[in-house]
Amino acid sequence: MFAKAFRVKSNTAVKGSDRRKLRTDVAAAFPAFGSEQLSELVPGKEELNAVKLYAHKGDAVTVYVNGSNPILFELRGTLYPTVYTLWSYPNLLPAFTTWPPVLEKLVGGADLMLPGLTVPPGGLPQVQQGDLCAITLVGNRAPVAVGVAIMSTAEMLASGLKGRGFTVLHTYLDHLCPEGQQLDIKKSSYKKLSKFLHHMVKEEIVQVKELSKGVESIVAVNWKHPSITSFVVPESSPAAQSVQEDTKEKPYRAPDIRSLYCIPANMTSLFQASGHKKGNTLSGNEVREIIIDYAKKNNLVDANNKNLVKLDPILCDCILEKDEQYTILMLPWDKLIERCLERLKPAYEVTFYGQEPIVKKGKICPIEITLAHRTYNKKVTLIQNLEVFGLDPYSVASILQQRCQASATITPVPGSKDAIQVQIQGNQINHLSRLLLEEYDIPRKYIHGLEKAPKAGKKK
Repeated sequence: MFAKAFRVKSNTAVKGSDRRKLRTDVAAAFPAFGSEQLSELVPGKEELNAVKLYAHKGDAVTVYVNGSNPILFELRGTLYPTVYTLWSYPNLLPAFTTWPPVLEKLVGGADLMLPGLTVPPGGLPQVQQGDLCAITLVGNRAPVAVGVAIMSTAEMLASGLKGRGFTVLHTYLDHLCPEGQQLDIKKSSYKKLSKFLHHMVKEEIVQVKELSKGVESIVAVNWKHPSITSFVVPESSPAAQSVQEDTKEKPYRAPDIRSLYCIPANMTSLFQASGHKKGNTLSGNEVREIIIDYAKKNNLVDANNKNLVKLDPILCDCILEKDEQYTILMLPWDKLIERCLERLKPAYEVTFYGQEPIVKKGKICPIEITLAHRTYNKKVTLIQNLEVFGLDPYSVASILQQRCQASATITPVPGSKDAIQVQIQGNQINHLSRLLLEEYDIPRKYIHGLEKAPKAGKKK
């Protein structure tokens, strides 16, 4: 919405009657607001302006500005909070979290894709299609974007977190944000800058000289003055401390991963009798039970040898090659089931602690550890696909940097749009092995590249 420069049509002060109507509209749109919060957001006497503008795509938008900060914007009769408002009221909207590098794409006008979401220990917030949502970054509770859910939470999970998730309307750092922060001395007890400087000179806190005609400049500051040395940061309020507790990193728990099999189109005839269709996923045990039940119901078990199964036309089409259909008439149970499993498509189910299982098609991407050479033939260790297992690449990079005493950075994966990787100087696979296997309990079969660790006595 505000990814590119907009054109301002008018900027007018909001009168008393219009303020009361706006307060009523905000209360209707956001029932979570109390009367005191409404008065803070839409003040009765402080400066409040309505800025009518045309976005770069031609949409007519009204932005309500309190002081110098935009607090609300109205599009087609619907009110939306800005990120500034959400910083003051972070619980106003259900919040979804993404990775910091994604913010740059959102600021550029992109919508938020579901693969970019991180799934917290408590699961995704429950929303319906069309619900207004906040978007935050990993490790920071402050919202950075406002968007509308394209599908419900249930549909997001059913899709395997693929496709577009949110239409993004406004982001931190877009053209709606004012640059920097201004302190208005007119709202202080001094009212004028000259009066403020005169007081500071009188208190011997600063020295002021007229370096050029009509221009006074601060030439010295008494940093040892009691007014400066006695200044302390106020203690956090209980509410602020509660926010800090909420944003603390939860202990990592490795997800449960289960291999599944997906039914392709050419295998549906074998599974439709058991109530399954193309695209359904089954566990290995479920596939085995369905095949056994199919063979018994169709009297395919050989009467003379219970270990052999006769192949009817459906089994022939599903598990035999064309040149085998006239030469193989029966198969042992183990070979029959083995062939069936080989012809099904791979899938897997990931269950993070306290969350609903997520089923995805294809093979799970393991954590890939590789070594690369940089300038002057220096080695670096690269780690990809940490997000698949619920690991924050930024946290892993920070841990490795401390333990290895080496520089660690986050870099884009070459050839990929959104994927990122951890890069750390030197061959640090031994440290990675202890971290991933012993502390995070990631099964070894899901980690590729551990064999490249430096041998004892050799330089990294």
